[in-house]
Amino acid sequence: MAGERGWPVTRTDAAAGSEPEVRIELRPIGTPLSLGFTGLAIATSTLACLNLGWLPTASTHHVGLVLLGFAAPLQALATWLSFAARDTPTGSGFGVQAASWTVAGLTLLDSPAGSRSATLGILLLAAAAGLVPSILTAGIGKLVPAAVMATTAVRFVLTGLYEKLGGTGLERAAGGVGIFLAVLALYTALAVDLEAARGRTVLPLGRRSASPGPAAAVPDIGEVEREPGVRPTL
Repeated sequence: MAGERGWPVTRTDAAAGSEPEVRIELRPIGTPLSLGFTGLAIATSTLACLNLGWLPTASTHHVGLVLLGFAAPLQALATWLSFAARDTPTGSGFGVQAASWTVAGLTLLDSPAGSRSATLGILLLAAAAGLVPSILTAGIGKLVPAAVMATTAVRFVLTGLYEKLGGTGLERAAGGVGIFLAVLALYTALAVDLEAARGRTVLPLGRRSASPGPAAAVPDIGEVEREPGVRPTL
């Protein structure tokens, strides 16, 4: 997952009188996990309030504005930062979520309040499937962020089934999972922020041994020129 401490490393390969010099610079950035999971918490909790009846049906368009104007941009930015941190699973997961909230927001704005959209339902079911690769690969590093992704997929499935089939039971189940997801996402954001601020794990993230700690040593850059984004072809 993204958020490991980066290091300003420069590698120069040059043989005297042979090939031109190749310079690769690795620059540290702040972790995008907190931003992405905060956007997720805002999106799912706001929509959950509508699913559970805590907001009136007349607020449907306002919920669409929250998804489109607040949550989606935060996760889109987290997507870009994750790829900049060379964290493909997290970037892919946040990207799927950002696009899903964008479509959901536009649909809520364009539809009559209280109506359902079978098209949105199919999209959310497909988005849940699209999160599976990120869930599986993210779980190699940290279990808790992977659990957030998995719960997001469940939330998308329940919401998608409600949009497609209807039923108060499905709507309430989607809302309940949405509230749980918001709490889990906020916990993860707090844990990541504390880890970045203190330089060590404060709240557990289920870090596996294959994932280096927040104070990992300078990475081995012996093969960095062969990584995606550096080598000529992906």
